[in-house]
Amino acid sequence: MNGNSRSLIYILLGFAILLVGYLSVFTVQETERAIVLNLGKPVRSIAQPGLNFKYPLIETVLYFDDRVLDFDASPGEIPTKDQKQVVVDAFARYRIVDPLEFFRTARAESQFRGTLNNIMGQSLRAVIGEVQLEEVLTERRATLMADVARLVGEGVKSFGVEIIDVRIKRVDLPDANSQAVFRRMQTQREQEARKFRAEGQRDANFVRAEADRQVRVLVAEAQKRREILRGEADAEATKIYAGAYGRDPAFFDFYRSLQAMRRGLDSENTRYIGPPDGDFFRFFGSGTLGRNGETLRR
Repeated sequence: MNGNSRSLIYILLGFAILLVGYLSVFTVQETERAIVLNLGKPVRSIAQPGLNFKYPLIETVLYFDDRVLDFDASPGEIPTKDQKQVVVDAFARYRIVDPLEFFRTARAESQFRGTLNNIMGQSLRAVIGEVQLEEVLTERRATLMADVARLVGEGVKSFGVEIIDVRIKRVDLPDANSQAVFRRMQTQREQEARKFRAEGQRDANFVRAEADRQVRVLVAEAQKRREILRGEADAEATKIYAGAYGRDPAFFDFYRSLQAMRRGLDSENTRYIGPPDGDFFRFFGSGTLGRNGETLRR
């Protein structure tokens, strides 16, 4: 064997050694967990990140995400205790804590997700089916979700999976129920509107009646005060007239006669044709009596 042949053999041997070494080494990242399969059978699990070794060709490595994973369940209709159909859309957060058990039971994450979807649907039906619809829409939802998470956790425990949380994203009514609920809500709002309008009309009538009563009271009091003032004024006027009559009866009689003529002949078109006789014209004669009975000439 010459030198060239030996060199080729050394090169091939070195390449084989490098290939075997390359196939014998694998790396686990910080966000991963790995299991080693010997001819398709799981033999060990590796949780610590770093460089690891395996038998080449007869052992293979499967990697699993060690982080918290999200899963969106398929929306489904669930009947509540009061026979209301609701469409529930929920999601879960989980973590693979035992990759060996996960591989033995689920084989692959895609198959596990299908199983998790069924378990979540059953757990949601078991919890929501025992409560009224209004309880799902109140603060008690957090307690209901804790119960659902517990049931889902028990259901996936055998898969080597830990459930971190289960939450409801949305609770809707089916389209047919939504229309019926909308019509019922519309009817209730119309009834409330009619009630409010009737109460408003009643209050308005009460306010108007009270205002009318107060107006009548005020008007009556004003009229009463007016009559009192008028009576007092008439009394004062009578007193003044009496005092004036006492001081000069002839002049007072003359003044009252002029006032009577002014009221009786107040129109510019009124004419009197006839002799100035009678008591009404007694001051229009040849003379009248003045103060203390003296005769007044025109």
